[in-house]
Amino acid sequence: MKDVNPGNYHLQVSIVGYMPFQREITVGSLSTFINLGIIELTEDAQNLQNVTVQGTSNDGLSSKLDKKTFDLSKNTSQLGGSVLQAMQNLPGISIQDGQVQLRGNDKIAVLIDGKQNAITGFGSQTGLDNIPASAIERIEIINNPSSKYDANGNAGIINIIYKKNKQEGFNGKVGLTTGLGAIWLRKENLPGISPQYQSTPKINPSLSLNYRKDKLNTFVQADYLYTQTLNKNEFSQRIYTDGTILNQQVKRNRTTTFTTVKSGFDYNPNDHNSFTISGFLNREKIGDLGDIPYFNSDYSVRNRLWQFVEDEVKYTATGSANYQHKFVQPGHTLSAGFNYTWHREDEKYFFKNIMPTFTGEDSFKLLSDEHVADLNIDYIRPLKQGRIEAGLKYRNRFIPTDMQFFPGINSPIDVNAGGWADYSEQIPALYGNYVYEDKNIELEAGLRIEYVKVDYKVNPNHNTYKSDGYKYFRPFPNLRFAYKINERNRLTAFYSQRVDRPNEVDIRIFPKYDEPELLKVGNPTLKPQFTHMVELGYKNNWEKGFFYLSGFHKIVNGTITRIATIVPGNTIIYNIFQNAGRSYNTGGELLIQQRLAPWLSVNISSTIYQNTINAFTVQNQYPVPTIYSMRKESILSGNLKWNAQLKLAKKTDIQLSATYLAPDLIAQGKIGSRFSADLGIKKQIQNGKGELFFNGNDIFNTLKIKREINGYGFRLTSTDYFETQIFRLGYSYKF
Repeated sequence: MKDVNPGNYHLQVSIVGYMPFQREITVGSLSTFINLGIIELTEDAQNLQNVTVQGTSNDGLSSKLDKKTFDLSKNTSQLGGSVLQAMQNLPGISIQDGQVQLRGNDKIAVLIDGKQNAITGFGSQTGLDNIPASAIERIEIINNPSSKYDANGNAGIINIIYKKNKQEGFNGKVGLTTGLGAIWLRKENLPGISPQYQSTPKINPSLSLNYRKDKLNTFVQADYLYTQTLNKNEFSQRIYTDGTILNQQVKRNRTTTFTTVKSGFDYNPNDHNSFTISGFLNREKIGDLGDIPYFNSDYSVRNRLWQFVEDEVKYTATGSANYQHKFVQPGHTLSAGFNYTWHREDEKYFFKNIMPTFTGEDSFKLLSDEHVADLNIDYIRPLKQGRIEAGLKYRNRFIPTDMQFFPGINSPIDVNAGGWADYSEQIPALYGNYVYEDKNIELEAGLRIEYVKVDYKVNPNHNTYKSDGYKYFRPFPNLRFAYKINERNRLTAFYSQRVDRPNEVDIRIFPKYDEPELLKVGNPTLKPQFTHMVELGYKNNWEKGFFYLSGFHKIVNGTITRIATIVPGNTIIYNIFQNAGRSYNTGGELLIQQRLAPWLSVNISSTIYQNTINAFTVQNQYPVPTIYSMRKESILSGNLKWNAQLKLAKKTDIQLSATYLAPDLIAQGKIGSRFSADLGIKKQIQNGKGELFFNGNDIFNTLKIKREINGYGFRLTSTDYFETQIFRLGYSYKF
């Protein structure tokens, strides 16, 4: 049998003329299939009895307590924005520097339809702020992945599920969203620079088409996103130990277009075999206009004005072919899939360096092509009480990059840090997973074995770095044990080991000059960080809600973080990734959901954690060897989120949400507290086929980022008044 909701059942089988067969059975949550075996009936004329199966509504938290699933159509306050914006008020998530954090950690593997993609990064997270939420059906947050998933990402996995209709016949959906951001000026520019973007437009038309007949289902989905944003507006002060004080502003006006087409077909020649072929094409164009003025301590003298224009285009093409064979036994499957991704990054920067005595013009060009081929084979066989899973994966990834600098007069650019570099990665992996369950016990034990070999070849003319790389062969076990006290109470324990492999941009040898006195440089000697994690969870359900509480502890070896240092006699700060030794993340998560009335539901979530980094000493190699030591640091941080859903008359929904993020630990410093509130209104029209919505993000315009960094020889404080307040109006129609 398949698709039976978890629970304890009384099974009765009866046929006219035979004695009824009865048995008490438990349907677990670890498999959607149950094997009842062969049932033999004894002849005896009896009346037919009925079997009644009752289901329960989905509360977003899986019964295994390892995954949270969120339907974006219910997230009214974030409709019409990007995927990154849509996740801002989801439980357990915080956003920092355009990165998603789970429990204060941004080491997350982001999947699209269960697979890694160049748009969101292989083993990292990128591009979430440009994926239209209108294209997404739901988001899955997996804090404790099983061994069938890649071992990368110690904070967990975010799986983004694109919309895909499988209704019979021809159907589809069309939508249009418009919006405005940066309506009010939050802080005036420093003198002598171009105006900040204001009343920034947002436009997102979308189209989804589907046709299904007999054995064939075809689909196509297209989205176009145009946005202007005040991407950064940071005011900072640097104080050096020699008494030098510098005040600056980093203002970045950004225009982005993001075009996506996803298409393919499903073919089911019979009940046992299915084929899926799909393609994914994307073009992202980013244009930045930036001004960075540098003033003395009392703003009486402008020491420098750095202006830049960025012209960047990214292309992504992905092709997938998948086959699944279903054996006679329900749930017994063999699947195979091949995915190929090509991703190009074509970036040009043009700088104007305005000094008191001269003006220099510099530029650079970066070209990077990423090629990734993945082969996956997965096997699942249901057992009488559980199932076994096994599979293999092989990845081949190659990224050649080339950076060319074109210096002007008195150029500050390090032309000898350019040239070519090639990144190559090979990962064969095997996994096995065993699942057992009975009336009270659930057990899921898995092991993933990975061999990873990374080579990073650097051109021999580079003035600092040489070719490097790493390799490892090791197991990654995971264990989940659950005790079902009764149908409404459940205890769960997790243990897992995971890894965070440096992404190619983390080791990229080229300095970035979008801030010429705060340079970011990669580090080809960077190695993976390995994590041990333990978590305990408890969930209690009642008729109109539930309560969930968990506690977790992580130990990270070889912690990856950026370390900022200066060279004596120079005011430039060099930000370089390093392995900073051992760190810890210990805390708890609370989620309460309650339906207070037929028209009102409320959920409250909170995450509290202690971040600790042990004392360490590292050496930044670029531009000259510089040693940095830090004492042990620790901070108690967390977040609190409140959401209210109101269902009013005439199919009108209202969502109110508020988020508070406590001060947190960052490399060599801390980030201040943040608060924002969102509002959304949605109404169904045209007999449910049409939908109108209006929403506002950060409606009180309170969200801003405050940082404090203490390094050798300097102290930096900053506040970023970037664009956070956005109002949107949208319409969609289903046919």
